[in-house]
This record gives sequence, C-alpha cells and structure tokens, in this order.
Amino acid sequence: MSGIIEFLTRRRGRKKLVFSDYLSYGYLMLGVVIMFGPVLWIIMSSFKTSLEIARFPPRFLPYKQKTVDVAGFEEPLPLFRITMEEGTVRELAQIQRVGIVAKMVDPNNPDETFDVNIADREPIEQVYFEFENYFTGIESFNFGQYLWNSVIVTISATLLTLLVNSMAAYALAKYQFRGRKTIFLIIISTLMVPLSVVLVPIFLVITKVGWNNNLLGIIIPVAATPTGVFLLRQYMVTIPDELMDAARIDGASEWRIYSQIVMPLSTPALAVLAIFSVMWRWNDFLWPLIVISKPEFFTLQIGLASFQGQYNVEWNLVLAMTVLTLLPITLVFALLQRYITTGIATTGLK
Repeated sequence: MSGIIEFLTRRRGRKKLVFSDYLSYGYLMLGVVIMFGPVLWIIMSSFKTSLEIARFPPRFLPYKQKTVDVAGFEEPLPLFRITMEEGTVRELAQIQRVGIVAKMVDPNNPDETFDVNIADREPIEQVYFEFENYFTGIESFNFGQYLWNSVIVTISATLLTLLVNSMAAYALAKYQFRGRKTIFLIIISTLMVPLSVVLVPIFLVITKVGWNNNLLGIIIPVAATPTGVFLLRQYMVTIPDELMDAARIDGASEWRIYSQIVMPLSTPALAVLAIFSVMWRWNDFLWPLIVISKPEFFTLQIGLASFQGQYNVEWNLVLAMTVLTLLPITLVFALLQRYITTGIATTGLK
C-alpha cells in the first residue's frame, strides 16, 4: 500500500510541486473523471426514486423528501419548510393540494391547518439510498433467468473461441504449407468487414439449421474471431520449433503436441483472449437481439432493452438492473486484468 501511495504522489520538484506536476495531476484527474464519472453517475442514479431521476437540474446524490407521521392520517405526509407571513419559518406537512394552494398541517398540532401557496413551499430533503429498486427490479425483471442465459452463452462461447482460434493459430504458426500467409491475411482482412454486412447471410444459415430462439444460435456463429487468431498466432510464433521437433522424435502425436506443449506455453495469450471473449459475449446485444425472440432465452442485454412498460420506462429499476449487469464483468476484469498487460506485452516478441 505504501508503494502505491509513493507512486501516486511522485513529483518532479524536490521540495514543492512545479508546473509539470500540476499539469500531470490535472491531466490524470481529468482522465479519471471522464472514465469513471459516468459509471459513478449510473450507480448513484440506481438508488434514486423515479421522481428524483426526472428532476431538472439533476443532482449527483440520491435525495428523497422527508415524511412525517401525523395523528389522524394513515399514510406519512411529505414535509415542507414554509415561510409564514409574519416571517417565521415552520415545518409543515402537506395534506393535499388543490391548484396552487396546498393544505398544510402542523405535525405537532394536527388540529392546526394552513392554506399555503405552493410557491412558498420548500421541500425538506435528505440523502436516501433507495435499495428497494434492486429488489423490485429483480422480481419484475426475471433477473435470474437472464443471468443464467448470459452465463451459459459467455462460458460456452469463450471455451469454444479458445479451442477454435488456438487450433487455427497453431496451424498458421507452426505448419509450413503453401498459401499460409495468404490465408492469414484473408483472416485478418475480415476485421474490416462490419457485422451489419454479414448479419443477413449468417441469419439465413442459422434459420436453415433451426437455431432460431436457441442459445446455440448465439454461441456457435461467433466462435471464430480474427482477433483471436491473430493474437494467438503471433504468440505461438515465439515458441521454439525445437520443442515440437523433440516431441515428434519421442513419438508424440500432433494433438498431444498441441494440447500438452503449445497450449500450456500459450497461457498468457489464452488468458488475454479469454478476457476479451468474456467481455464480447457478455455485452453482445445486436446478434442475440436478431436470433432470440422468446423471453425465456433472453440474455441480460436483451432483457434490459425489453424492460420497459407500454407507456413509460421505470428508469430507476432499469439503472439498478444495469448496475447488477455490470458487476460480473467488472469483477472478472478486475481479477484478470494483469494478464492483459502480460499477454499483450509478450505477444509477437521474438
């Protein structure tokens, strides 16, 4: 911990901060605000009421108007600060509002009522975190089913991606055959083809094999990725060919060389691809939206898009479910992010 603090408080000036220090810290703080500001805003908004979200101008912290129990009334009444005609300030509870006039009552003296212009009221508010948004959202959102579907798709697609891409990368990196570089260039060139161009033909194939409204239709078509082939191929090129030659002399099969020599040595690159694949599959929206139309097969991203009423959207519940959707992928990235820098830094080195 002390090392982290020492690193974050480094400066060029020996005794005091110099201009470059202010410039560096200002730049870093601006980057932090740009990167994490929207995330913090979503998290705070997930604890707000629907009225607070619709408020303008918006506020960062979640606020809620105070209420008070008044004798003779079943429900708590909203509390306001009222400036009376004589200049005194009193805290009164609102019974009802008719036009521009609000009928108020003194909580300490329920028999004393007042008619107050609504322009003279000032709501008494407090910071309040509406945790009920999460419980209500989970009950009405079918969060468990959508989460299970997303987990199945993410894990299955990631494992299949690692298998298919590593086999293709191994062949392109270690086998000598005519047209190897051409095939590799064709695979890399597909990165320039946007998904919207191939959506229709892929959908026709999925329809032909009967994978509509089936999780297989989400998992299998996106298993092979040019990014994964490139990443693994560049890493496998750095593995010495002598290791495989020695294994062949000892009688090892090609499958055994691939599974017991090449794959363990490619662990850093595989970890990077696994992290990328998890993020791709977990956040994928367009392709599942086209393939799936039955709610029982919805992933979290499609479920969020459909989580709205016929006439209005309960944004407080949508934001709460969005935060829950972000948590798993955030934890995965936080736990495995060190493999990204390690894997990418060693990819393509001779």
